[in-house]
Amino acid sequence: MKKTFKLLSVCLISVMALTACGGDAAENNASSTGSNVIRMSGSTSMEKFANTLKETYLADTGIEIDCQFTGSGAGIQAVTDGTVDIGNSSRALSDEEKAAGIAENIVALDGIGIITDKANTVDNITKEDLAKIYTGEIKNWNELGGSNSAIVVIGREAGSGTRGAFEEILGIEDKCVYAQEINSTGAVMAKVASTPGAIGYVSLDVIDDTVNCVKIDGITANADNIKNGSYALQRPFVMATKGSISEQKQEVQDLFSYIKSDKGQEIIANVGLVSAE
Repeated sequence: MKKTFKLLSVCLISVMALTACGGDAAENNASSTGSNVIRMSGSTSMEKFANTLKETYLADTGIEIDCQFTGSGAGIQAVTDGTVDIGNSSRALSDEEKAAGIAENIVALDGIGIITDKANTVDNITKEDLAKIYTGEIKNWNELGGSNSAIVVIGREAGSGTRGAFEEILGIEDKCVYAQEINSTGAVMAKVASTPGAIGYVSLDVIDDTVNCVKIDGITANADNIKNGSYALQRPFVMATKGSISEQKQEVQDLFSYIKSDKGQEIIANVGLVSAE
């Protein structure tokens, strides 16, 4: 009886050991697989580009990109903290961010489109008048040759790369008077489309026929005018890294090589952006 009990105990210990080893192996394998994932977060304006890149890159390479859209400021903070591999920013990096060791890797150029609701007849605004609209000096569309209706000023939330770039280009940082501040590009589109008299700013690549896109100083917002520099409201799309690209894990280095390839440049063009190459 004692021998039988001892034999059963040995068998049970052996099974438990094998199970534990198997669990450790599975855990290690999962961890290894997870290390191949490229993690990025940041700009909501870069969502269309990031998601298209994610899908195409996975199909071509089998490498997964985990994309979170938290806003440019949050993306830069995440890459600074080391919680993501790439921080997406729809604005240039500040001197302070660069001093913290964050590399500004510009992958594309984007225009900031000025949008109004479909019923609005104003199709051209000067850069100077646009600044006056956003600082509250111009309050009615009839001051710009439009209907006698109040201008509803829509913008992005503090920390948005689009807002930061827009205000910096116009020289109106901390001077804007917003009727409403909205925390995503898509929500700005929807709000302007559904609000008579509204005006807003969004990434050029998301504009569709639910809104009007007005000219700035007579210049249409399109890829050619962004490339040649004649359209004033443009900004870089940055995929920031902590340190240079060459210091990153191999998966991240390979992703940047892919973006610079013909396939990557095709993605940039297909989502309505302009190549930075």
